[in-house]
Amino acid sequence: MRGERVGGAVTWGLLGAWVVHDIEELVTVPGWSRRNVPELRKRFPRVPERVWRRAETMDAAEFAAAVGVMGVLVGAASAAGRLTGGRSGFYQGALTGFGLHGVTHMAQAVAVRGYTPGSVTSSLVVVPFTLWARGRLRRAGVLRPARPRDAVAGLAAAGAATAASHVVARRLLGTALRAS
Repeated sequence: MRGERVGGAVTWGLLGAWVVHDIEELVTVPGWSRRNVPELRKRFPRVPERVWRRAETMDAAEFAAAVGVMGVLVGAASAAGRLTGGRSGFYQGALTGFGLHGVTHMAQAVAVRGYTPGSVTSSLVVVPFTLWARGRLRRAGVLRPARPRDAVAGLAAAGAATAASHVVARRLLGTALRAS
């Protein structure tokens, strides 16, 4: 029904779905990386060596700090969505990026032929929530038209936000370590 109200489940739901997804990642990334990076390095020799070195040197504290930084961004996007009844470009872009991020987790699991951190909640929470929320935005008449360039921009923004959150985490932890 056109003009349907966009409620908190749609807007704050982005933050909730993100929390569920990132709990899976917080629990699984450090151990999974330690166990799997050596084999992945052999299976995917075209991946730049600096990517593998970074994966091997990131500890659980840095990963948790990066998750916290990303949580601030997702929370801000959810708040912008709530304040605008789902019309916010920031919120809709974050929602698109989140959904596409989930698809990349699922593709990673296919590529490695097994579990990868985030792949379970991507298929059970991230992608279904994104599709549901986009449907609600569409019925409310506030969903911006989806174009291929928007998908590329959403995925690029998610990747940039992830990279930035790790840079901020390293700096925060570096400052915290020097202060103690």
